[in-house]
Amino acid sequence: MSDVIDRPLLEQETPAKSRLRIIDCDIHPSLHSRADLNAFLPKRWQEHLKTYGDHLRTPYIGTTPYPRSSPLIARRDAWPPTGGPPGSDLAFMRKQHLDPLDVEFGILQVLDLFIFSQQNLDFGAAIQRAINDWQLAFWSDRDPRLKASILAGQDDTEAAIAEIDRCAKIGRYVQINVSPRANEPLGRHRYWPIYARAQELGLPLGIHVGGYGGHAPTGGGWPSYYAEEHQSNAHSVAATLTSLVIEGVLERFPRLKIVFIEGGFGWISSTMWRMDQHFERFRSEVPHLKRRPSEYVKEHFWFTTQPIDEPDEAKHLRSLIEWVGVDRLLFSSDYPHWDFDDPRFAFKTPLSETERAKIFSSNARALYKL
Repeated sequence: MSDVIDRPLLEQETPAKSRLRIIDCDIHPSLHSRADLNAFLPKRWQEHLKTYGDHLRTPYIGTTPYPRSSPLIARRDAWPPTGGPPGSDLAFMRKQHLDPLDVEFGILQVLDLFIFSQQNLDFGAAIQRAINDWQLAFWSDRDPRLKASILAGQDDTEAAIAEIDRCAKIGRYVQINVSPRANEPLGRHRYWPIYARAQELGLPLGIHVGGYGGHAPTGGGWPSYYAEEHQSNAHSVAATLTSLVIEGVLERFPRLKIVFIEGGFGWISSTMWRMDQHFERFRSEVPHLKRRPSEYVKEHFWFTTQPIDEPDEAKHLRSLIEWVGVDRLLFSSDYPHWDFDDPRFAFKTPLSETERAKIFSSNARALYKL
């Protein structure tokens, strides 16, 4: 590649002194091994994990239903030279991602499935607490650019509130994370205490794709292939957004801010159009909604860009951005996963300097109060 192409687009377009630095809203840290949690996990649960293992809410034992085609769903070049899985070595993350791409802040999104999807809810709560402490000790303390999220298992609401309150007192977390694949749709009243606390604390609610709620990931049942399961992430977040809006969560919590992470944004416009159409025809069924569904979406929701939609024609991507609204998009790389979006090349459509600044930096800075 030429020298010009090798340099980030953000660097090419502006002088070095005024170069736009990136806020990456989806960086995945990994445990080097589960032993990393022992410093934060009571002896009882250490012994439980060693003796009985973990039991996910899936029809499989010892594995997730859909093994990824690339080990640990990672880029081949993301394996640290010191050993351990991708995302487990901070020095290598700095060298490969944070420093060369000039990441000013990175929002940590811990994805290990055994965190959110435990059958044993007490064990799950202990793991979530340990992970929340591990994020600070292993990542944020060592590199202030990396901002932690509070993992809160939504299916044990009481434990989730206790963990949110504990972490909020520490005061170093920038959002509360729940899973979209829960036991019930996230708009249900059983989850409302979590939303009330998020609103009270002024913390965004982060909803990252993934997890297992004990149900098939698609409305049509269990897919045959990982390619189907991966595609179903967009369906899951669309259904979750619909549940939150139609069941009145945003009417009840008017200051709540919600971020959908790693769901892309190509599905959002059609979801809004259809909800508005149905609202007009079935308004008497949902009298608790005072506005059209799309109005709640445009006021309360933000969407990370990865996996960015890649239509054949650049003008179609431009249309998607305009339909969703440039103010609602947050850049995310999904580092170190195989479908990682490089900020130098992710947007294959022209963006103005103002639009680029919003997507790559200022939208996230305002939302997360960085």
